[in-house]
Amino acid sequence: MSETQKVMLEIENGIATITLNRPEVLNAMNAEVWQGLEDAANAIGRNPEVRVAIITGAGDRAFSSGLDLKAAAQGTGFPRPPTRLGTDSLTAIKHYITVWEELSVPVIAAIHGYCMGGACQLVLACDVRIASEDAIFAIPEAKVLGIVPDIGGTQRLPRLVGPSYAKLMLMTGRRIDAREALRIGLVDEVHPKGSYMAAAKSLAEEIASINPDAVQGVKRAVNAAMSCSLSVGLAFETATALSLPGLDEKFRKGATSFSEKGSK
Repeated sequence: MSETQKVMLEIENGIATITLNRPEVLNAMNAEVWQGLEDAANAIGRNPEVRVAIITGAGDRAFSSGLDLKAAAQGTGFPRPPTRLGTDSLTAIKHYITVWEELSVPVIAAIHGYCMGGACQLVLACDVRIASEDAIFAIPEAKVLGIVPDIGGTQRLPRLVGPSYAKLMLMTGRRIDAREALRIGLVDEVHPKGSYMAAAKSLAEEIASINPDAVQGVKRAVNAAMSCSLSVGLAFETATALSLPGLDEKFRKGATSFSEKGSK
């Protein structure tokens, strides 16, 4: 795609790479970025060849500094609606992040530099987070804007790091580095700045090599576990497992292949 686009989508060997592309402003998220993210998610959802997605940021300073406050002040922070007032408005805004959580394929966030505010809330909706050692995280809406983080941060962050640490981050707007993010479970891996993207691609290739029906079923089942009781989750797991096409044949082939390898 064109380098002038604010969100770039490239697909190669079943892996989609989505790049926030406003490096001159630390990939701050304006209406074009949010719309580009939605368009990219929709394009991936329509493409059966895509097995894994990676979201990252252009340039060497930031994944994204978060919402472009200058654009927001001018009414161009989001494609729609023109106001942040009211339940319908905020629900519409949340969609730009929820679409990645609900995407059928797994989504890896490859994070370097600043990952702030709305961008941090975006990576919370991804399935795996791989960070560069220079990554800095914060959700400073309460401190900077005097508002409650309203695009999923108060709900997804405590599910990753626990309610106490989530309150600390959200109430103070405190910045944490990559090592602290790893310690508390906000990210899953930390790599040197020169190799974090290679690590994300290696993981994407590993996942892409596995039966996509199984991978996507795992994502659905684990996502369900985050919002239901154990008994309901177990029933959902059973239904998901049994829904895989060619289940009996896949199981027999897999078991036979594994046992033959073990006997050699």
